[in-house]
Amino acid sequence: MGRGRAKAKQTKVARKLKYSGGGTDLERLRRELGAAAPVPDGPEAGQESLPDADADSAGEARG
Repeated sequence: MGRGRAKAKQTKVARKLKYSGGGTDLERLRRELGAAAPVPDGPEAGQESLPDADADSAGEARG
């Protein structure tokens, strides 16, 4: 017993982190992780080169 105060504090800290105004410094994180350049988003980023999962499962169902 006696966990109520500790749990309340954890909940308070978790809420503060979740709903804070976004104090994340993405440039600092990128430097810290050693990333050379930002990764592009979207279909141009190589998503077309992934195999189509629907085509694979359809072939197995017929075979």
